[in-house]
Amino acid sequence: MKGIIFTEFLELVEEKFGLAMVDKIITQSELQSGGIYTSVGTYEFSEMLQLLTHLSENTDISKDDLLLVYSEHLFKALVRSHPNLVDHYKDPMDLLASIENHIHVEVQKIYPDAQLPTFELEDRNDDKMVMVYKSDKALYMLGKGLMQETFKLFKTPVEINLEKLNEAGTEVRFFINKA
Repeated sequence: MKGIIFTEFLELVEEKFGLAMVDKIITQSELQSGGIYTSVGTYEFSEMLQLLTHLSENTDISKDDLLLVYSEHLFKALVRSHPNLVDHYKDPMDLLASIENHIHVEVQKIYPDAQLPTFELEDRNDDKMVMVYKSDKALYMLGKGLMQETFKLFKTPVEINLEKLNEAGTEVRFFINKA
């Protein structure tokens, strides 16, 4: 997993819960990296899972809710760092429909060894979209949050529902409807 995911996560933890919480979740975790991350480095997903789990345990906030909060922070950081990825889109549905053919292609240029989820577009019209998320990391709530942030960026109300296609959450169908 790319280091930017870790550095932004720890930045969010510090911002929302304080530096002591950052130290606490790092200390509670068994991290091969020692909890030292660079945005361009690559680290084991298990480290993120440990940090997220310990944050959830220490705050009594579910991992899903933490991922939604994190998605807001991460989206802003990504748009700030790479505005060209979203600048030429005029509609959030167009941006989401282009995840595989444009956004992820550009992300791979910036971070060649990034392990990205896939988003298969199953159906789309002007107001509705159905996409299937696939990733062995099962971070579908992060995906949902990034979708919600996309619609916020375009000041477009949205309703996003999901259906887990397997118990692990490695395949999830999203139903996206402009409100």
